[in-house]
Amino acid sequence: MPDSRNAAAAAPDLPGGLLSIAGLGLVLWSLIEAPVHGWSSALVIATGLSGLAILAVFAAWERASTHPMLNLGFFRRRQLSAAIASVGLVTFGLFGALFVLTQYLQFDLGYTALQAGVRVLPAAGAIAVVAPLSALLVRAIGTKLTAASGLVIVAGGLWQISGATVTTTYLGTLAGMIMLGVGAGLVLPTGTASVMGSLPREHTGIGSATNGAFLQVGGALGVAVIGSLLATRYQDHVTIALAPYHVPHAALTTILGSLGGALAVAGHVGGVLGAALAHLARTAFISGMDLGLTVGAAAALAGCMLALALLPSRPAAADDDHPDSAA
Repeated sequence: MPDSRNAAAAAPDLPGGLLSIAGLGLVLWSLIEAPVHGWSSALVIATGLSGLAILAVFAAWERASTHPMLNLGFFRRRQLSAAIASVGLVTFGLFGALFVLTQYLQFDLGYTALQAGVRVLPAAGAIAVVAPLSALLVRAIGTKLTAASGLVIVAGGLWQISGATVTTTYLGTLAGMIMLGVGAGLVLPTGTASVMGSLPREHTGIGSATNGAFLQVGGALGVAVIGSLLATRYQDHVTIALAPYHVPHAALTTILGSLGGALAVAGHVGGVLGAALAHLARTAFISGMDLGLTVGAAAALAGCMLALALLPSRPAAADDDHPDSAA
């Protein structure tokens, strides 16, 4: 392997690191806590806006810094910016889907944690099989069509699973899981190769780190957004259904907290009432899961359009010019 060391590497950008952590942390907290406090809560809105403001300060700092942790000049390269966006939108849907599917498999279908993990393996297996083959597809049809195809497949997988109902079995979601793995296996290596191929050799370390960071940010946002949409719809449905009844506050808090909590209360109550509560909770959870996965599918389709519009048909050779001079 050729040495990619940058002999003129600058010191770590500690202020930029702290600003990015604070900004992302506040945005994610507001998304995750929105179902608890309400989407219109002053605390949620203020926290989210504060996070966005800090991220704006982060961007300004990175532009002015002599040694930024995130060189914004790199994003003038369409190949890099479109590839990173594609990777982030894939992990948005993939991580968000895995977050809700593990709960669905355990609480709705009744599998243990180990059994649920085994049943998610087809998605991981599809990634392991398809990812090494993605380079062959890039040679055959190009970067643009490979990435766009993967994003469409991810969207299709999310859409297929979003059709689940309370009567759906594991086999009813298996095709969607496999599609998620196939799509991710096409996009992740293709996007990463596109990022690395767009930068001069001495900047490949920064490119790799930027690609990895956006992969993780996309996944974190996917878990936050899809999980919060699920929780919001679940709580709304359960609250409306239980409004005519005088459910004790402690029990209601547990029921609204999670599907697992609701099933625990239903098991304690037992009988016809317990069975009715369990059915209500499962129905509300499935409705919320379907909503969240539909949003994930829309995000993947948006990534497909972005890839078609901005990614080059073939990988462009990296030049050794300063990134700020590259269009």
